[in-house]
Amino acid sequence: MPLKIFNTMTRQKEEFAPLNPPVVGIYVCGVTVYDRCHIGHARAYVAFDTIVRHLRYRGYRVKFVRNFTDVDDKIINRANELGIPAKELSQRYIEEFRADMKLLNVLQADVEPRVTEHIPQIVVTIKKILENGHGYLIGGDVYFSIDSFGGYGALSKRNLEEMTAGGSERVAVDERKRNPLDFALWKSSKPGEPAWDSPWGPGRPGWHIECSTMSMLYLGDLFDIHGGGMDLIFPHHENELAQSKAATGKDFVRFWLHNGFVNINEEKMSKSLGNFCTIRDVVEVFHPEAMRYLLLGTHYRSPINYTEKNLEDAVSRVQYVYETIQRAEEYLAGRPAAGAKPDEPAFSKVVEAMDDDFNTALALAHIADVLKELNEVLDKKEFPEKASKAAALLAAMREATMMLGLFGANPGAALAEIRGYRMKSLTITEEEIGKLIAERTECRKNRNFKRGDEIRDILKEKGVTIMDSPGGTRWKI
Repeated sequence: MPLKIFNTMTRQKEEFAPLNPPVVGIYVCGVTVYDRCHIGHARAYVAFDTIVRHLRYRGYRVKFVRNFTDVDDKIINRANELGIPAKELSQRYIEEFRADMKLLNVLQADVEPRVTEHIPQIVVTIKKILENGHGYLIGGDVYFSIDSFGGYGALSKRNLEEMTAGGSERVAVDERKRNPLDFALWKSSKPGEPAWDSPWGPGRPGWHIECSTMSMLYLGDLFDIHGGGMDLIFPHHENELAQSKAATGKDFVRFWLHNGFVNINEEKMSKSLGNFCTIRDVVEVFHPEAMRYLLLGTHYRSPINYTEKNLEDAVSRVQYVYETIQRAEEYLAGRPAAGAKPDEPAFSKVVEAMDDDFNTALALAHIADVLKELNEVLDKKEFPEKASKAAALLAAMREATMMLGLFGANPGAALAEIRGYRMKSLTITEEEIGKLIAERTECRKNRNFKRGDEIRDILKEKGVTIMDSPGGTRWKI
């Protein structure tokens, strides 16, 4: 089946074919590095990480570029508050970003350019815009003129007469501008700010021009996919599109992809509302793989509701998956089923879901069906085809989850980690659980089943389930 992608520009799904097959160029707007990442960042970068993984699974040679904005008003202000150079602050939070992404199993991009390392190239782009009649100077500042560009508003589908500068959308208010929606390409420096030389005097790039320059530098004047959160459609991506086309005369991007917002307990996440969560806050309490699972459980374009209950449910689901993998591996150990190919009917449904605009929610639903069938096979009495069927289903699940960046860890180690996280919520220690299970084992040997049942109930009240098997008693939270 063809791969279909929802294009924000056309507001419909379109069949995808790369500009220069088999190469796919994709650019995703990165973080402004002045603070730790929040779960909105997690949502975006997990979504696009999964998109890149699926494109590579389909055989495309993906060149993935994700930038760091390492000079910005927020960075300068935070650095001044801390009394350190802006460069030192940005480097600190680049390292924090990479640590957060590693926790969520988000792969590094092929190219991770920084604004401060591309000032000469940015200056060249601004010169082209001015030469083509789409910019103007006010003192040492350079602005883009939206009135000179006929297609402004095409991406966001906004009515220009109804749009105003200012507000929460990072549209700077400056009464010197010819149009309130004109935006800065180059900002003259203020005393004490980082600055670089330019034909217009010392200063630094505006926010939007950096992404246009770096994306085109590494992917060409026209490339396949540009992504980011829905909050970036206007003004950031609208402005990127305008200035890029103004500089080159080309369409800039073929497919625009945008992920949905994250709500916290049905409310928009916001520092002002006090419901702002960093990735590090969450993974202090919950296993990070559960966070990735939760984020992929909703289609990337839809809003997602984050609650601790939803995340706890995700932890339980991740635990169940690893338990099933462990059970299958233990059964298949020593049996002639190595090198089994994925069960085709089961696996093809997952691929079809991902081919339909990267529908991870549906893909996880199909993986759940594979897990259910795998457990049913393992529950049956011995029959000749059992090992080969179990191996094929396990292979299908492994292949499918690899595309999603999930369940790649050793199951025993993963289950131990999950148990460690979940122990934090219990009022009983692992040592106390072990002692009660040992006492219950003795009671059962001595046929004191009443006390054995009492111990099972005590553990259950404390959130611990025990499971008896020929190999002994296991427990889980």
